[in-house]
Formats: sequence, C-alpha cells, structure tokens
Amino acid sequence: MNRVHQDIAPSDHLTCENDAGISSAICRSLSDGHDSALFVPLHYEPNYAYPLFVWLHGPRDSQQQLKRIMPLLSLRNFVGVAPRGLIEHVGLNGAAASWSWSADEAALSRAEQRVTDVIELARRRMNIAPRRVFLAGFGSGGTLALRMALARPQHFAGVLSLGGRFPAGGNPLCRLSEARAVPIFLACGQASCLYPQSDVCADLRLLHSGGMNVALRVYPCGDEVSPLMLPDMNRWMMELVVGQPQTVQA
Repeated sequence: MNRVHQDIAPSDHLTCENDAGISSAICRSLSDGHDSALFVPLHYEPNYAYPLFVWLHGPRDSQQQLKRIMPLLSLRNFVGVAPRGLIEHVGLNGAAASWSWSADEAALSRAEQRVTDVIELARRRMNIAPRRVFLAGFGSGGTLALRMALARPQHFAGVLSLGGRFPAGGNPLCRLSEARAVPIFLACGQASCLYPQSDVCADLRLLHSGGMNVALRVYPCGDEVSPLMLPDMNRWMMELVVGQPQTVQA
C-alpha cells in the first residue's frame, strides 16, 4: 500500500489537471522565508469563503508534507496551509533538512505564534470562512494540534490528530467547558508502536469523561498516515461545514 509519507510530487509546485486539462491546484511557498506552504484548491473561486485546513507535519518532515496530503484529502473543498516545525534535523550526504515539533512546554508559544501567522497569511491571500478553520496534524504534530485547539477553542471548527496521543502535562483541559464545543477526530494505526491501542483507549476514556465530542477511527496500518484516513477526514470536516452528511469530492 502506498503511504502518504512517500513523495508524490518532487517540485515545490503541485499541479493537478482535471479532465479538461486545466491546472489550478497549486501547493507553493506562502512566505518569503519558505517556512510555510499554501494549497490553492482546484478552480479556486474568490467569491466563495473556503474552509481552511491547517496541517502540522509529522516528525522529521517539513511543511511540504502538505502537498502530499491535499490531493488525497480533497482538491476542491479546502484552502490548505502548513507551517514548518521548530527543530531542524540537518540532512546527511546531501539530503534535505527535515523538521520536528518540540515537546518542550517553553516552545508551545512559538508554535502557537507560527500557526497564528500562517492562518493570517492565508486569510490575506485567500477568501477564508472565519468560523471554518480546522487544525490537524500527524504524530507529534497531531498532539500539538490537540493542545492548541483545546487551549484556543474559539479559533477552530474542529481538530484532527493522526497517530498523535493526547498531550501530557500543561493542563490541556484547563478550558474544558469551552473545549467541549470543538469536535475531535482521532485516527490511529491498529499496529502502531508509538501510540498503541491501550493508550488510545485511555485517551478516549479521558476525553469521554470530559464530555468531549470525539470520533475515533482505527486503520490497518502502523505509525504512518494511511491514505485510507484522508477521505474520512474530508467527509468528517465537510459534514461539520454543511451541517449534514456530505458526498465527498475527490
């Protein structure tokens, strides 16, 4: 089975052609520092306010992971944006550098600011629905997404964590009454070593005891993003956007 962590487009620009041969789905650098990426949906309509999909990449990757995620999530439904992680891993033998998110509590404010900055940059360039911002991530990026969404529930329409355990320390449920309004999508691999089923069940019990709205999906994979996860994520978010079950657009 192909995995999302494998490159599906080698360049900084990802163009996807429809049946008429028109290319308009693009993943590109969002800022001059090349530390973030923006996905423009196929046939972008400036007069339509799009939901925004904010992606926090997994460990030892970069913001360019967005261009491997979006074609399997949806080419039409979302504007996508991704910031780069905080910790640099220098590439060996000519390999490109990669990045990770810090688990240090002191780095949380820096990560939050980075997410805030890319959301604002996306809003300046694209028409974004103000109450339709979804925060998602993989692994440590998923854990960070959960922490941020629970700390700032008024900013997000939903949060999605793929293989990212519930954050430990720092009192992530300190705003429990407000956080209950944020729907949570948890995806995990059945054979995961980093987030085993026993830990998933413990996190689920904690969230349910707090009265959280949680959708759990278990997939036949290990510690990776399975392509099976992305259509489910699309469907879950679009049901929140339109308020009813939605036919998924590829």
